[in-house]
Amino acid sequence: MSTGSAPRVVVLGGGSAGWITACLLHHEWAARGGSVTVVESPAIGIIGVGEGSTPQLKAFFDHLGIEEAEWMAACDATFKLGIRFTGWSEREGCESYFHPFPGPVDLHTEPGFVKNCGLRRRGIEVPAHPDDWFLATHLAKSGRGPVPQANFPFPQSYGYHFDAHKLGAFLREWAVPRGVTHRPLKVEDVELDQSGDIAALLCEGGERIEGDLFVDCSGFAALLAQQKLDARFLPFAENLFNDRAVVMPTSHAGPIVPQTESNAMSAGWRWSIPLTSRVGNGYVYSSRYISDDDAAAELASALGVAADEAQPRFLKMKVGRLENSWVRNCLATGLSQGFIEPLEATALHIVIATALDFAKAYESGGFTDAHRATFNQRIAARYEGIRDYIVAHYRMNQRTDTDYWRENATNQSLSDNLKAMMTAWFTHGSIEEANAKAYGPAAPYAPMSWHALLAGYGTFPPPAKMQEPPPGLDVADREATGKMLAACALNFPEYAPV
Repeated sequence: MSTGSAPRVVVLGGGSAGWITACLLHHEWAARGGSVTVVESPAIGIIGVGEGSTPQLKAFFDHLGIEEAEWMAACDATFKLGIRFTGWSEREGCESYFHPFPGPVDLHTEPGFVKNCGLRRRGIEVPAHPDDWFLATHLAKSGRGPVPQANFPFPQSYGYHFDAHKLGAFLREWAVPRGVTHRPLKVEDVELDQSGDIAALLCEGGERIEGDLFVDCSGFAALLAQQKLDARFLPFAENLFNDRAVVMPTSHAGPIVPQTESNAMSAGWRWSIPLTSRVGNGYVYSSRYISDDDAAAELASALGVAADEAQPRFLKMKVGRLENSWVRNCLATGLSQGFIEPLEATALHIVIATALDFAKAYESGGFTDAHRATFNQRIAARYEGIRDYIVAHYRMNQRTDTDYWRENATNQSLSDNLKAMMTAWFTHGSIEEANAKAYGPAAPYAPMSWHALLAGYGTFPPPAKMQEPPPGLDVADREATGKMLAACALNFPEYAPV
C-alpha cells in the first residue's frame, strides 16, 4: 500500500467505535484531501452496553471542539469520577475501595499514600486505604461534580457515563454535515485486488464502494480483518475467565452519584452505571461457573427486581485481541480489534488511542504502511498492559466463598510483566520502577492505580503480624490530608447532571 496522499477511508460499521474513528480520521485528514465514508446496515444492531469511559473520552470531544452541554444532553450522559469496587475483598476494612481519576490536587496527596503503602507492606500499622487520599473520592462521597468553581485553579480529571446507542447517533449527526459520508447499506461481499488488499465493499443493490483504506468496525465478527484478511485472533481465556454478560436496566432509586459501581457476585461482577434516564446494570460472568438463567436470577435478586418482571438481555463476549490491528490496508477498531472485559471501561479508550496513533503513523510514513509494524507493536503492548491490570483484579482478589473466586486467586496464567508487578509489591520493591520496566513510558496504568488496587484489597501482611510504628517514624498524616481534601471539595458544586 503506497498512496502518498491522504486516503479515501471506508469504515465498515457504525456504533460508537465506528463513528469515533470516522470523526477522528476526518478531522485529521479532510484538509489534506482525504475522505471518510461510513457504511452501516440499518438491519444490524450494536451491542450498546459499553456505557462508561475513562478521561480519554473527554479528550476526544475536546479534540473535536464539541461542547459537553451539546453532546451530554443528547446522550443521557453523566459525569464519572472513578469506580467504586465493592465485595472484591473479605479483609476487614477493605470491603470496598474507590479507584479515582487523579487530578492536580492529588499530586500533593499521592506521595503520602504511596509512603504509607510502603510502610504497610513492611508490616507497620499505618493508614493506607486509597479512599483517604484522593480528591475524586471525596467529591463522589459528598455528591459533588467534577467541574470546580471558576476561582478554583485545579481542574479535576473525569470521564462519563452515556447511552451507547445515542452516542453513536449523535456522532453521526455531528459528522455528516461536516463532510463524512454516511451510507446505510448492507455489505454482501468484499472485493480484494490482485495484491490481496481490500479494493471495495460490495453492497446490496449492486453498489460498489471503493477506498484506499478500510476500517473494520463490524463487531466481534471482524468481517474484514479476520474473515477476509485472515488476521489472527489471540484469546485471553486463560487469563480472564468471564465470557458472558446479562444486562438489566432499572429506574433510578435515589440521587445520581458520579461514579461507576463494580460489585462482586458469585461468578463475576456487576456494574451499575447511572444515566440521566435510567441505571444501566449488567452482570459479567463465566459460563464455566454459572448458567445464563442463574446469572439472570442472581442479578435480578441483587437489583431487587422480581424474576417475572426482569427482562434480561444476554451477550457473549469474545475476549482477546488481534495479533495485528493493522493488516494490509485495513485497520480494525472496536470489537473487531479486540475486547477486554468492561471492568475498567477501556473499550472506547482503546478506540480513540488506536485511531489517533494510526493517523500519526500513517501520515508520518507518507500515507503508506511504512510504520505498520511499529504501530502494531505499540497497540499490542497497550492491550497487554490493560489486560494485565484487569487480570490483577481477579488474581489478587481476597474472596474465598466460591470456586470462581478461589480459582481466580490461584490462576497461574499470568504474563511475566504482571508477575514482576506482583513480585515488586510483595518484596517491598518500587511499584513505579517495576511499572516503568514492565510497560515502558507509555504504561497504560500509573503507579497510583496499582497502589489503589492492591491497597484497596488489603493485600498487606495479616493484622496479627502488624506492628505499631516506632517513635519518630515518618508517617503520612491521613487526618491532615483529609482536611485538605475536604476543603478543596468545597470548591466543587453539588452534582447536578447536565
